[in-house]
Amino acid sequence: MNKDFTFTIKRSRFDENYNPSENTRITTNFANLARGDNRQQNLRNTLVMIDNRFNALAHWDNPKGDRYTVELDIISVEMNIEAEDNRFTFPAIEILKTTIVDKQTNERIEGIVGNNFSSYVRDYDFSVLLPDHNKAQAEFSIPQDFGALHGNIFKHFVNSEAYQQNFSKPPVICLSVSNKNVYQRIGNEHPVLGIEYQQQGSSLTEAYFKKMGLQVRYFMPPNSAAPLAFFFIGDLLNDYSFIELIGTISTMETFQKIYRPEIYNANSVAGQHYQPSLTNQDHSLTKIVYDREERSQLAIEQGKFTEKHFIKPYKNILEQWSAQYAF
Repeated sequence: MNKDFTFTIKRSRFDENYNPSENTRITTNFANLARGDNRQQNLRNTLVMIDNRFNALAHWDNPKGDRYTVELDIISVEMNIEAEDNRFTFPAIEILKTTIVDKQTNERIEGIVGNNFSSYVRDYDFSVLLPDHNKAQAEFSIPQDFGALHGNIFKHFVNSEAYQQNFSKPPVICLSVSNKNVYQRIGNEHPVLGIEYQQQGSSLTEAYFKKMGLQVRYFMPPNSAAPLAFFFIGDLLNDYSFIELIGTISTMETFQKIYRPEIYNANSVAGQHYQPSLTNQDHSLTKIVYDREERSQLAIEQGKFTEKHFIKPYKNILEQWSAQYAF
């Protein structure tokens, strides 16, 4: 058994001509947009929204609000497992990489990798393992070592030769805040990230991402309706430039306006004491077609796919590797 699993990185451009590959999780944000009769218009409108938001935030020396455009690459990460003289490859992770193009200077500025985060194993953990564990429970509980395997796979990837050769900085993953939690302003304000919030209590998502080696801070950027959750390694405020951070904000806030308009396209702004609500009726819709219910159902299907083709066949190998893995 080869305990030092390796990774293969593949890139595909996310633009108006994007078509998901066979290995892409069909619940992934960008893949969902690229389906159906409105696929090209969906993609075009999404990219325009990202560019407009970027230029609004990067307003200095940008009087017409059209200086920058954001290019997005989908980073598909395959995990290679050697077992009994056989080599098995599993589509472990998908993230996004931003590149900012300064049309005034013709400079291409490397952006942040991470942004969106998709994982078959996370689908399995949350859509299969966790519900099965709680079926016969009187009270909700978390399985022992929940998220440990997934966390070790992610940490191993970030520290892998493949990652180091392709990316110069650690990843930042940007997610929606949870409608189950309450967030409080704490008085800190950043020029680009905006007003900082603190989550009251702990959350399962925060604990899950902590096992991936990530800490979290919550910021509401200027002219946003709600805070975003930024998961990172190191120092979020000092490790990345304003331009890099704006690339992530413009990309992920756009996705959230499409997927969670009740929160991120709300007609009122989050206050001092804020609890997001997916039942908020006072919000606006984008012109982008998206089926949120279908996406939830597909997460279960893909969790079961992971159980059948990855977790069960390689259970012993994965458990031994994860138990011995140390970062």
